[in-house]
Amino acid sequence: LSKATANTRFQITLLNPQLKTQPHGALRLFLDSLILFLSSLGMPDASSTRHRTSGSTARDDYLEQILNLIEEKGYARPIDISKRLQISQASVTNMLQKLDAEGLVTHVKYRGTTLTEEGMRIARAITDRHETLTRFLELFDIDEDTIYRDVEGMEHHISRATLEAIRSLT
Repeated sequence: LSKATANTRFQITLLNPQLKTQPHGALRLFLDSLILFLSSLGMPDASSTRHRTSGSTARDDYLEQILNLIEEKGYARPIDISKRLQISQASVTNMLQKLDAEGLVTHVKYRGTTLTEEGMRIARAITDRHETLTRFLELFDIDEDTIYRDVEGMEHHISRATLEAIRSLT
């Protein structure tokens, strides 16, 4: 497939009226066309280069929620993280100890958790990824709950190349 053909298919997909009338099926069509277009440019697609910011979906979720809590409340306690992630406080404490040992957070028992410089860098990248995907899906007039659930799954598995392509559209 030539670069020109892939580009034409991608542009036709963008103009497709189904993108507004049938957002879910059209989204798959759009993403397939986007991947085809990126591959014509010699860029890796999401199926060949999956990138997780911290190396783990669970770590990503914890770091993202810790940052959200710190920005909202000024602190992140295990009980608050537990409620946000809907898991036991004991599981949260175990993960916080692991993240502390990995140098991503500073966790002090009974005092709360803060992000290290590296933890903050990763958390901000995760948040940026989440916001980019959310803005993209909002283009399709999808309801907020569906967007949230979809982004929670997509943000951990999308390649950098695909994310950059989506960022350029939003």
